[in-house]
This record gives sequence, C-alpha cells and structure tokens, in this order.
Amino acid sequence: MPQAIKVDPRQFWDARFSAETYAYGTEPNDFLRAQAAALPPGDALCLAEGEGRNAVYLAGLGHRVIAQDLSPVGLGKAEQLARARGVEIQCSCCDLNTFQPEANSTDLVVAIWMHLEPGLRAVVHQRAINALRPGGLFVLEAYRPEQLELGTGGPPSLELLISPEQLRQELGALEIQWLESLTRPISEGPFHQGPSAVVQFAGRKRPATDTN
Repeated sequence: MPQAIKVDPRQFWDARFSAETYAYGTEPNDFLRAQAAALPPGDALCLAEGEGRNAVYLAGLGHRVIAQDLSPVGLGKAEQLARARGVEIQCSCCDLNTFQPEANSTDLVVAIWMHLEPGLRAVVHQRAINALRPGGLFVLEAYRPEQLELGTGGPPSLELLISPEQLRQELGALEIQWLESLTRPISEGPFHQGPSAVVQFAGRKRPATDTN
C-alpha cells in the first residue's frame, strides 16, 4: 500500500496565500471584532495570523500588534494590507513549534482558526497564557469536529478540530468569560463560506497572587 504524502505546512500555506486576492478576506473575524470593541489599546499578539486581516484591524484600533505566522508569503500580504490601511504591524515569521513569546509581555492574544495537532496546541495555549499580563485577554475561534460534516472551511482532519471540553482543559488557568459552541454563517474570503460549526472562547488571566 502506498504511503500518504505528507505536505510541508509552510509550502501549503505559501501556496494558499500566493494568489493576489486574500484567501480569507481583508476584514476581521466577527467574533474578534465583538470582543475587541471595548478593549483599551495595548500590546496584542496574533497567532497563526496568515495574511494579517485581524492584526491590521487591531492596529487600526490603536493596538501595538505582533503578527506571527509560518508563511512569509502570508505575512508579506499582511504588511501590504497594513500599508493600504495606513497602520503598522510587526511580523514574526516562525514556526509555532519553536515560537515562545516573552512572559507577561502582551495584553491580548488572538488565535483565530489556529488548528494544530493536539500536543502542540496544548503547548501553544500554555505559552499564550504565560505571555499574557495579569488581566490580559485570550480570544479564540476554531472549528469543532462537527465541521467535518459541513465542509465549509477548516482542516479536513478530525484531530485538528477543537471541542469546548478541550479548550476548558487547556485554557482552564484563565477566567473564562465566554465559551460557546454554535453553528453560524461565516463569509471570509473564498475558503470560509457557509454555515460553520465553531467554538468561541474568551478568557482573562487572573491577577498575580501576592504571597508576601
């Protein structure tokens, strides 16, 4: 039996982002927009940010934004979008396997459609928690396993999809402010179109405990 061909992630995303159009559009994710509306400007970190639509939106609200992604092609388009919108973002082209943000360095971590194998996802979530300052917010939207039946976006692999129970376990150190499973219409470029089974999460890092 022939072995399955493994696709190099960077090559996959470089190819996905190589078109002149934006694979997931240029407007921010709806859930992020709602969560960010009341936030004061601060430092923000966008993980697996791709072509930059969420990072550019946050920069437009006055945040100082770092956009992390594996794909230099995607981040090149993120910088292009930032210039078109008259804002600045800082791009970090690296693999989430090795990316380790400084502890207590940011007020907001954003993970929109960040689908990783479970072991790595748990590590990245813990690093994100460590990166948040006390009171900082983690905002996430991802596809649930039920998305496989809908086929309107997201990875075709079950292990890359996320359940609310997994988020509660991996992000339980945060004070959960929002955790909801729902099926909602999504229209984000050519690759995210139609009714979608998602999980949404927002949680704050608890203030440091004074041990003196």
